[in-house]
Amino acid sequence: MASSALKQASATPPTLQESQTAALLTLLNLNNPVESPANSVQSAAKGTTALKVAAPTGPPVWKVLVLDQYTKDVLATVLRVQDLRDVGVTLHVQLHSNRPPLPDVPAVYFVSPTLANIRRISQDLEKGLYESFHLNFVEPLSRALLEDLAAAVAKDGTGELVEQVLDQYLSFIAPSPSLFSLVPPPPNTSTAATPNAVAGPSAPSLPHSTYAILNSPASTEQQIEEEIERVATGLFSVVVTMGHVPIIRAPRGNAAEMIAKKLEQKVRDAILSSARSHTSSLFAQDASGLSNLQRPLLLILDRNIDLVPMLSHGWTYQALASDCLEMKLNRVVVSQPQKRSYDLDSKDFFWAKNAANPFPQVAEEINTELDRYKQDAAEITRSTGVSDVNDIAQMDLSANAAHLKTAITALPELTARKAILDTHMNIATALLEEIKRRGLDELFSTEEAISKQSAQAILEFLRNPKADVHPTPVDKLRLVLVWYLSVPDNAISKDDIAELEKELKAAGADVSAFEYVRRTREISKMTAPSALGGSSTPVPGSSTPGGELFKGFSALSNRLTDRLKDGGLENLISGVKNFLPANKLLPVTRLTEALMDPSAASNQSLQETDDYLFLDPRAPRNPNAGLGISGVGAPGSGAGGGSGRSRRMAFSEGIVFVVGGAGYVEYGNLEEWAKKTGKRVTYGGTEIVDPGGFVRVLESLGKASS
Repeated sequence: MASSALKQASATPPTLQESQTAALLTLLNLNNPVESPANSVQSAAKGTTALKVAAPTGPPVWKVLVLDQYTKDVLATVLRVQDLRDVGVTLHVQLHSNRPPLPDVPAVYFVSPTLANIRRISQDLEKGLYESFHLNFVEPLSRALLEDLAAAVAKDGTGELVEQVLDQYLSFIAPSPSLFSLVPPPPNTSTAATPNAVAGPSAPSLPHSTYAILNSPASTEQQIEEEIERVATGLFSVVVTMGHVPIIRAPRGNAAEMIAKKLEQKVRDAILSSARSHTSSLFAQDASGLSNLQRPLLLILDRNIDLVPMLSHGWTYQALASDCLEMKLNRVVVSQPQKRSYDLDSKDFFWAKNAANPFPQVAEEINTELDRYKQDAAEITRSTGVSDVNDIAQMDLSANAAHLKTAITALPELTARKAILDTHMNIATALLEEIKRRGLDELFSTEEAISKQSAQAILEFLRNPKADVHPTPVDKLRLVLVWYLSVPDNAISKDDIAELEKELKAAGADVSAFEYVRRTREISKMTAPSALGGSSTPVPGSSTPGGELFKGFSALSNRLTDRLKDGGLENLISGVKNFLPANKLLPVTRLTEALMDPSAASNQSLQETDDYLFLDPRAPRNPNAGLGISGVGAPGSGAGGGSGRSRRMAFSEGIVFVVGGAGYVEYGNLEEWAKKTGKRVTYGGTEIVDPGGFVRVLESLGKASS
């Protein structure tokens, strides 16, 4: 055991996405482990393809997989139908659908622990639909529901059909290796009704929003309690899947503090119960004895710390895709010229490499990859003597067998590569049209230097956009909100606000979001520019390889001329040429740096984070912690004792979780910092929200509070 643990420690530890994929494959393999983690980790660079089930000694056990709507999302984000086939799943069906009996086939159930689901499972058992039942719940099954299930099984005498009942701790979605969000609650829970309650007539279209529940005056105490419990449970799943007990830090006096304390209690209980019952710990890596050498940081933050990145216009590939296209889980929907959807998963080499890059660089990359593909295809056609890769089947079989073998081996890889490049070509084309139509380059460059803009400059921008550029009313509203949240109080007059509001109304924007943000700022004075990182300046192209970044645009344009009749993109990039993403840390990244790498952080960030709650679920309890009071004389000595300064420590691995929603602009900024400093950071939130979606949440709150 110790040697395998050492092997694991020396290899790169798996990402959250890889750990979740391994757990899901184990579950599908009737909870028989997949290949040892050490093997899968070494080949992790290839994405989830590395996480294959250990070759069974006989043929695979064919089985049926039964899902509900929520677990379907968890599974669909990291596994394809082919992966299900590989572990012997021949059929996957919805729990609440009419299913034919298959009495000679085992069934794997992977569902949420709800009363409706338990009742349906009891009915299936009573009918004897399957040979055996392996019941897996996406998060812990409550004592009450377990007793309901046991009572039904005892009443019908179906106990021998149940092979396993397991809690799986998988109630989160991991669309990228270092990005996650929690699974939204089933619609029948009381919390889910809140956004509808706050949003007025158009409510039903609003998805579940933690931010709306925690900030709406219409939310009841019970709804807020339930939501905090739900978030803590989801976050506990993430911590268990990661396998290490983290050190938890959170600012005081908001939802993040409540969630941090609830989570600490859950982790503490899990450690205690496994010690008492001598069962294996949920934290698998604790058993290795290496757990204390490198524990991760878990930083829980409240969304109100910084609203700007949720509203600003991004310039990276993933931020633009999230903003301009419909992007849910790993699926991007392009609606022009005809509606098509594309899956961007861990097997997509281009997305993995370029998602965080600025868009012009992505255009250049597509070009390079297409040329590489053409060369490889030409090489095969040359060696085999056919004129086109697609004609390999018509090859003269008397030709050199070695060439034939090469061609047949290379063909599937080439075809897959071509399909991926076509996907990104189509996505990039759609993004390019949006950039030109809405003037996203102008919006991006204005927002990059937002603290330098006066109210007059913003008004001018709203009134006189460039010719042929039509920012949407929401684009204009987002620009005003970013400006309002980034400038100091003394730079904003009542007249400016009135003028901006008038201009937004004239543009057709709903100003209730602006009213809500203004009210919030007045109440909490939540944004000094320092806290918002607004004091950044754009980096002129001269000091960075600007030409390098932007030459990709003309190359992409040549490829697209047949699609976009107006040809070159020089006009598009001329305005943005000097505005590469500025080298600045957003507030969440700045706070993460202060906690993970205190020696490199600014004094101001350190002073802010020194007072954060410090919770160590492994440490003996501080007698004062449970009473909700700080230790005498030591400011902010939570359940860890010691003053803030003495708790500064460096971490090489961290999880940053934002209560109220995560966004791609912030994710990109944090990832870039992590890459530069060699840290491993996983970023997540209660939901992953696109800017338009976040504006709708703010609008609903504005209407509810007025």
